[in-house]
Amino acid sequence: MVALSLKICVRQCNVVKTMQFEPCTPVYDACRIIRERVPEAQTGQASDYGLFLSDDDPRKGIWLESGRTLDYYMLRNGDVLEYKKKQRPQKIKMLDGAVKTIMVDDSKTVGELLVTICSRIGITNYEEYSLIQEVTEDKKEDGMGTLKKDRTLLLRDERKMEKLKAKLHTDDDLNWLDHSRTFREQGVEESETLLLRRKFFYSDQNVDSRDPVQLNLLYVQARDDILNGSHPVSFDKACEFAGIQAQIQFGPHVEHKHKPGFLDLKEFLPKEYIKQRGSEKKIFQDHKDCGELTEIEAKVKYVKLARSLLTYGVSFFLVKEKMKGKNKLVPRLLGITKESVMRVEEKTKEVVQEWPLTTVKRWAASPKSFTLKQSKDRFGLEGDEESTMLEESVSPKKSTILQQQFNRVGRVEHGSVALPGIIRSGSIAGPDTFNVGTMPSAQQQITTGQMHRGHMPPLSLAQQALMGTINSSMQAVQQAQADLGYVDNLPPLGHDLASRVWVQNKVDESKHEIHSQVDAITAGTASVVNLTAGEPTETDYTAVGCAITTISSNLTEMSKGVKLLAALMDDEVGSGHKLMGAARMLAGAVSDLLRSVEPAAAEPRQTVLTAAGSIGQASGDMLRHMGEGETDEKFQDTLMNLAKAVANAAAMLVLKAKNVAQVAEDTILQNRVIAAATQCALSTSQLVACTKVVSPTISSPVCQEQLVEAGKLVDRSVETCVKACRSASDDSELLKQVGAAAGVVSQALSDLLQHVRHYASCGEPIGRYDQATDTIMNVTENIFTSMGDAGEMVRQARVLAQATSDLVNAMRSDAEAEVDVDNSKKLLAAAKLLADATARMVEAAKGAAAYPENEDQQQRLREAAEGLRVATNAAAQNAIKKKLVNRLEIAAKQAAAAATQTIAAAQNAAASNKNTVSHQQLVHSCKAVADSIPQLVQGMRSSQAQPEELGAQLALIMASQSFLQPGSKMVTSAKSAVPTVADQAAGMQLGQCAKNLATCLAELRTATLKAHEACGPLEIDSALKTVQTLKSELQDAKMSVIDSQLKPLPGETLEKCAQDLGSTSKAVGSSMAQLLTCAAQGNEHYTGVASRETAQALRTLAQAARGVAASTKEPQAAAAMLDSAQFVMEGSAMLIHEAHQALVHPGDAESQQRLAQVAKAVSHSLNNCVNCLPGQKDVDMALRSIGEASKKLLVDILPPCSKTFQEAQGELNHTAAELNHSAGEVVHSSRGTSSQLAAASGKFSQDFDEFLDAGIEMAGHTQSQDDQIQVIGNLKNISMASSKLLLAAKSLSVDPGAANAKNLLAVAARAVTESINQLITLCTQQAAGQKECDNALRELEAVRGLLDNPNEPVSELSYFDCIESVMENSKVLGESMAGISQHCKTGDVLAFGESVGVASKALCGLTEAAGQALYLVGVSDPNSQSGHEGLVDPIQFARAHQAIQMACQNLVDPASSPSQILSAATIVAKHTSALCNACRLASSKTSNPVARRQFVQSAKEVANTTANLVKTIKALDGDFSEDNRNRCRVATTPLLEAVENLSIFANNPEFASIPAQISNEGSAAQEPIVRSARSMLDSSTYLLETARSLVLNPKDPPTWSILAGHSRTVSDSIKSLITSIRDKAPGQRECDYSIDNINKCIRDIEQASLAAVGQTLPCRDDISMEALQEQLTSSVQEIGHLIDPVSTAARGEAAQLGHKVTQLASYFDPLIVASVGLASKLHDHQQQMTILDQTKTLSESALQMLYAAKEGGGNPKASHTHDAISEAAQLMKEAVDDIMVTLNEAASEGGMVGGMVESIAEAMGRLDDGTPPEPEGSFVDYQTTMVKFSKAIAITAQEMMTKSVTCPEELGGLASQVTVDYGQLAHQGRLAAATAEPEEVGFQIKTRVQELGHGCIYMVQKAGALQLSPTDSFSKRELIE
Repeated sequence: MVALSLKICVRQCNVVKTMQFEPCTPVYDACRIIRERVPEAQTGQASDYGLFLSDDDPRKGIWLESGRTLDYYMLRNGDVLEYKKKQRPQKIKMLDGAVKTIMVDDSKTVGELLVTICSRIGITNYEEYSLIQEVTEDKKEDGMGTLKKDRTLLLRDERKMEKLKAKLHTDDDLNWLDHSRTFREQGVEESETLLLRRKFFYSDQNVDSRDPVQLNLLYVQARDDILNGSHPVSFDKACEFAGIQAQIQFGPHVEHKHKPGFLDLKEFLPKEYIKQRGSEKKIFQDHKDCGELTEIEAKVKYVKLARSLLTYGVSFFLVKEKMKGKNKLVPRLLGITKESVMRVEEKTKEVVQEWPLTTVKRWAASPKSFTLKQSKDRFGLEGDEESTMLEESVSPKKSTILQQQFNRVGRVEHGSVALPGIIRSGSIAGPDTFNVGTMPSAQQQITTGQMHRGHMPPLSLAQQALMGTINSSMQAVQQAQADLGYVDNLPPLGHDLASRVWVQNKVDESKHEIHSQVDAITAGTASVVNLTAGEPTETDYTAVGCAITTISSNLTEMSKGVKLLAALMDDEVGSGHKLMGAARMLAGAVSDLLRSVEPAAAEPRQTVLTAAGSIGQASGDMLRHMGEGETDEKFQDTLMNLAKAVANAAAMLVLKAKNVAQVAEDTILQNRVIAAATQCALSTSQLVACTKVVSPTISSPVCQEQLVEAGKLVDRSVETCVKACRSASDDSELLKQVGAAAGVVSQALSDLLQHVRHYASCGEPIGRYDQATDTIMNVTENIFTSMGDAGEMVRQARVLAQATSDLVNAMRSDAEAEVDVDNSKKLLAAAKLLADATARMVEAAKGAAAYPENEDQQQRLREAAEGLRVATNAAAQNAIKKKLVNRLEIAAKQAAAAATQTIAAAQNAAASNKNTVSHQQLVHSCKAVADSIPQLVQGMRSSQAQPEELGAQLALIMASQSFLQPGSKMVTSAKSAVPTVADQAAGMQLGQCAKNLATCLAELRTATLKAHEACGPLEIDSALKTVQTLKSELQDAKMSVIDSQLKPLPGETLEKCAQDLGSTSKAVGSSMAQLLTCAAQGNEHYTGVASRETAQALRTLAQAARGVAASTKEPQAAAAMLDSAQFVMEGSAMLIHEAHQALVHPGDAESQQRLAQVAKAVSHSLNNCVNCLPGQKDVDMALRSIGEASKKLLVDILPPCSKTFQEAQGELNHTAAELNHSAGEVVHSSRGTSSQLAAASGKFSQDFDEFLDAGIEMAGHTQSQDDQIQVIGNLKNISMASSKLLLAAKSLSVDPGAANAKNLLAVAARAVTESINQLITLCTQQAAGQKECDNALRELEAVRGLLDNPNEPVSELSYFDCIESVMENSKVLGESMAGISQHCKTGDVLAFGESVGVASKALCGLTEAAGQALYLVGVSDPNSQSGHEGLVDPIQFARAHQAIQMACQNLVDPASSPSQILSAATIVAKHTSALCNACRLASSKTSNPVARRQFVQSAKEVANTTANLVKTIKALDGDFSEDNRNRCRVATTPLLEAVENLSIFANNPEFASIPAQISNEGSAAQEPIVRSARSMLDSSTYLLETARSLVLNPKDPPTWSILAGHSRTVSDSIKSLITSIRDKAPGQRECDYSIDNINKCIRDIEQASLAAVGQTLPCRDDISMEALQEQLTSSVQEIGHLIDPVSTAARGEAAQLGHKVTQLASYFDPLIVASVGLASKLHDHQQQMTILDQTKTLSESALQMLYAAKEGGGNPKASHTHDAISEAAQLMKEAVDDIMVTLNEAASEGGMVGGMVESIAEAMGRLDDGTPPEPEGSFVDYQTTMVKFSKAIAITAQEMMTKSVTCPEELGGLASQVTVDYGQLAHQGRLAAATAEPEEVGFQIKTRVQELGHGCIYMVQKAGALQLSPTDSFSKRELIE
């Protein structure tokens, strides 16, 4: 093909390039090529730019569509295309005069842009609005309107028409823009302002106070139309409108203000009434009648009144009508509404005549005429037209739907419709003739899926809701189709090992995600097919909506994955494009399905089945292109054949049924048979369609479920058919044939479902030993339980002997077939062991049979059976392990798929979730799960790929264990979000996904436990292997650096990787501390877990190190980074190896010592690794420089002085100020970039050096030796404080997210200031009072920073403590300020200095309290995200560590006095006990067993070393000898080590709290406090500066007045600070808001109760009863979960009160809606009232709770309110329990078991959660209770078997009983496991209880299924099994 040469003009920089393209190049690709080749075109987002073919007339230029090819536009060589931005600004004016500028896409039509414009303004029903181009006079020349005019022939009557038109305000002159064309095509320029106005009035009835934006627009439009006369109104009405308008504009009526003369009447009345007497008085009377209405309520009233006007919602057009009998046209006003066409009187606008649209038979329009023809009667009685034209401007959702008539879609016919129309005037003279015009030439356009075909019954509310869901899903599908037009762009990747592994992992993850999304799409499709099978009236539309939402949300997510996968697969030639094509096919098929199930479309059933079939086909193709197709083709073929066999058998049954119908006498019965046979045929064709859909994804349990569901529908229809035949005829022969045919169908169906059920075992290879091993295990169990019954024991022993001989034979034949000699020998040896054990057991059985009464013989048999069991385990170990690992692989796959589904559902529900808090929690938990899915998928894939590789299996087990916690969190947050999701379908989908995920997690938990048991303790070896692999990856990366080939992976940046490295280094340190402790204790299991965690942390570290190296520009730095990381890996490998050795030789002192040395080396290399980060080296240099400089302090004799005392003093003051300033700079720069920090730390070390020299110079001037020692001591303190400051800055820059790092830094900076102050105080001899003022000013400078970062806590103070602190400090400050001025006057310099010091301390205290109050106020705003408390508070640990260090220094300091030593001892005791308590608390909260152990161990160490130290201190206190001091010094070392180790361990980011994120609203609430606090500090600074000069010169009057001014400002700012803090009391505003909300809810429920009493409660049709029950249950559960948090917050956590209260209140709206909806669907009046009353009780108790909480306010000291809070909480809990009992009963009656399954899964999950509560009883007590509940469950299960046959409707109650009993059993089991000795027994108890849980879940599910369809034989069989 000849290339096409085009000129490309890049608009923004006017560059023109000539480029060549293939004519078949898609426009999208052309844009990409231009971007790649033209550097100027590379700005902005590629998606914002396009190609524009311009024309001389700007209206005729066109944008090239990205999906079309260039040759579509018939371009020629040399044509110019502009490459420019599609976006342009457009001004939009609202009717209320507001103008908004909105960016719009120039290539889109007005219709498409209205969606954007309206959504920006906040209007949802965009289809009812349109834009008007306001016409200037010169444009009016062209003329528009119904009657076109020629300006040259402006005759008299034309002028008259013009005047009339202007007077009547018709819609002719509104220049509405055409929705199908773009702004440019209609000549709208960028500078023009368009008017947004309502064009159609369909849904305006629904506009009310909940939609203030639309309400305002509607009000403005109605007001203007009334004032300009478009709506003629009477004088009284006009005054009434004006009165309401006054209420809106001026608020409620005020007598003395609102008097005649106040209003400008032109703005309130139509012009004809302005001069009428008394009008203003009347308006004010109507204004007064409005009472206290708010602005919004008044607008609602105004609009309601306007709607009652006859002319409301009518569009008027001026037309001419031919007069009867005369050839004359007279003007007439024609009105069109949504229901009718009307003729209207011109002046009064009274309706003269009306023709409903339902009677219009034809209409036609030409440029000059409009013709109507109507039938005499309603539609369809006259003529045979079967299609109705609906005007294009009527949106399909809102149009009036006419009479029912299901039509076929016809083709277009040519013919004139412009026949003479008739308007019947009712006169006898017959029809009037009407003007006939010519029609334009025929145009054809067929639109499908958009209009209603024919006339259908009005849609029910549920169908309308479904239409809404389908429409939004269609948009999502179209978006996905558009997205699938192009592959993702990946940055260039390197070729090192890590890059290759990344690509492989990404491919695996994408394949798994796409697979699970395709599973969900096919399952959703099958579900749609099954749910829409019955009559429209019986369809559960909510469930259909949920299935459709599932399909569309998964398709959206899938399109993202496919684009990435296609990009990654592009290496394999062309496969990426094939995959994209297949994905587009699938999206197209989904789109077809959505169209076919639209309730309004009324498509034939076959269309739905065909559409579903093509989804199955497309899914299969897509999975095959991905290389993920189902492996077993044979299985699929068999499946399809079996489905067809069912269809063939059903066809036979239909024939036999026809024979019966022919002989039936009664026509009703005959019709019944025919209907049943038809239904039977339909349900089988549906089964075949369902099989087609799910066969590509049959491995997914949800798909299997849908297929079984379709099978059950067939089963039911066969039964119905047989029944109908029996009642229709007595012919035994025919009936026999029908029965036989039905039997064949049932058999075929049974074969099909059996085939599906066996998939799990057929598809997975499981050893031959399986059956025999299971039998042996079960039978030995039976032998143990039947001790005492010799006969039974011998009988069981026979079965056992048979099973073991089978197993021995199988093993022998395997050994013969085995190629590997070693394996063969192993098998034979195991078989021999087993045979011997069997022989011993047979002997023992003979003995027991001979002497049935002898207990010894029975004991011997028991022991022999035990021996046999052990031998079996040893022999079949491999097979058992394979089976368990296989189970884990399946569980992991399903859990990952369920999590992917839940994330898709969460994203889909986000748009309609009204509760921001629950939404944010859900987003967080989704993110955490999304981060752990890849690991799980990789573990599963590698375990499947290497079934013999232990490392791979361990990786899977670890990934599964770490997936459980985030998974459970996501289930909880998804459940709490469900009630507040407004979109029913989305809420239902999220709820179902959360339940499914909970069940999958329960299975994963059990499978992980089992597999972990089987795979044994090989974690240390696996960890070693991992670390060695990491080392080789880093080596490989280093080679790439040398070749300059190392590229960062997608998403990696230098900042991100550096932060990861910083935070991970802490995690590595922490896990190594764990490893050391466990190894030292010789515990193999925990050492294994700790080494695994270390290896995981090292993996993250290695990735981060590689990322830093790849993102660094300098090769040396990159190589250094990788080298240091390699050293860490080497050291870690040695450490893990030594830990293993320490386990082999427990208690060996030498190995312990080696372990400690290796650990030190690793810690050192970790620090080196962190120091390689950019910016860190400079801080290290600064630290080294400070260390070097400080060596000057170690000399014995100081150098001689070189300056005078005065000079030295001046120098010291100057350098002190500089150093103080530099410290502030360091604090500031540590939050910035690494280069800023480097510069600041360099400057700091320089200033330190100068300061130190000045300090040493000063020390030389001291008089006595003691003073000199003191000065040098102070300089050493400053040196230490400076180093600490730099270390704090360094750790913050490495890990900015670390908990409270910023505050630690501020504390370090203040320590520098304080130590400088101490030195200055000591050294300088200034004039009186000067140094105190200087010190105070420095202190104020240091605390100022606390106000800069108010999103972190400053101290431990609670809100109320802050207020107290502010009050106390302000009192102290007042006194000391008075003292300052008093002592200035009297010249008492010493007292002046003291007052200044006290004032400074008080100001610092005030600032601290204000800073903490600021944080609490910001955090307590409900829009802020409150930080989550971690396991431990690293700040508390760090502070304690520091305090203990300082105290120990004082203890060993020779200069310490006895009182100082005692105070130091007190400090040590206080902080160590606090640390031990924190450890105890953390160990009870964590679910990580190793961490729990480590906390306990650390607490022990700290407690023991403290006890030793206290002993030595006591001895020292008795006798201050040198010996005792030394002992004391020696005792401090182990304590400091223990505390240090604990701090390192507690620093693990996993334990850290998540810092709060303060919202904009929160920051706004902080503002007044910040202002007051800053003003206080500023004015205090001025005050101190003034006082400083005054004390030198007390006689200076102007300075006194300045001092007075500053002192006044200080006291004012403190007053305003106190007021601001008081006003912002956390939670109060939210309590008020929530109380109002719940009061409103109570009113609503009372209204509903009244309606229910009067039996007038309208039934909700838009949702199913099951969905309402679900909604109500989830709302009540969430309210229940929040009771304790609210009461805790109300008692003592003020910052949490607002959050919890707002959350609680947000669940009451959905509670009331669901409760009233459910009551409206209940037929039993008693049940109705129960539900409503219980809901009301719950609401009232919540109200009580809120009043109590508001009173308590979170103040721990307001103890008088705490009883009321507890009481309210108790009442609320009781109300929740009552309503839950009612709901559970209702659910179990209806066979809804979802909730029960969930509670069993929850109870199973709780078995593993953290440390159980402190046990109150002994192991025996719990054991007894467990046995009781186990027996109860066994009895209930037995009863369920009986009832399944006799009385299925009672199963629900029994299932509920099982659920309750299991909950109790699990609780007791958890306590029994905690109290069991040894630990192993506890572990076994947990495992057994969890296994029983799975059994209970399965049983409850089957009971529910059977209860829903009691005749279903499959469910019956399954339940009994």
